[in-house]
Amino acid sequence: MLAVLALSVAGLTAGCSRVVDGTAQADGNKPGTAITKDGAGIQIGYPDAPAQIELFTEPQCPACAHLQHESGDAIAAAIGQGRLAVTYRPLTFLDRSVTEYSARVANALFLAAGPGTTGTAFQAFVQDLWAHQQPEGSAGPSDDAIAAMASESGVGSEQIDKIAAGDKAIDAGQLNDANAGLLSETQYEVSTPAVYDLVGEQVVDTSDPDWLAKLLATPQS
Repeated sequence: MLAVLALSVAGLTAGCSRVVDGTAQADGNKPGTAITKDGAGIQIGYPDAPAQIELFTEPQCPACAHLQHESGDAIAAAIGQGRLAVTYRPLTFLDRSVTEYSARVANALFLAAGPGTTGTAFQAFVQDLWAHQQPEGSAGPSDDAIAAMASESGVGSEQIDKIAAGDKAIDAGQLNDANAGLLSETQYEVSTPAVYDLVGEQVVDTSDPDWLAKLLATPQS
């Protein structure tokens, strides 16, 4: 079932790259990763891709894991082909007072973005994180475990080191508020997963198994 934030919901830190002589350098031939101007999202893919979506997701949400399981590979392929750009907008409303599972995963996503991490590597990281989702309310994966998934996915080495060290990239409360506010503009309740078509300016029905194929087939102005 969808993860839902009832009633109220309790900026943040760009480029595509390759490593040369130990230094991350931009690689314009590959889809990249960048923090959005509002600081609350990570855009992956070519900025001028014809199809553009926002994907609102919560690290502990089972339905979000299901979406990645069913559509993650197709999302990755479309990003690599230059047909799709995805802006991931994490929320953290399933965190409990004694755990920071969602906050730490969301933080790691922002640490992963930037020089050294391609859009397809970032998408692989997202898929790996949600494929290894732990029960809601648990402590979640350790920073070392998250860093290992980042490494396996091809995230840049500098980013991996920051993830393993638990560096802080975002304020989880501010992140949740910002993305919940955006989400509430397009749907009655704040629930995840949610996909918004930025070109067609409409909510995408992800219960349709062909949602992505239909989105990519729609002529984009």
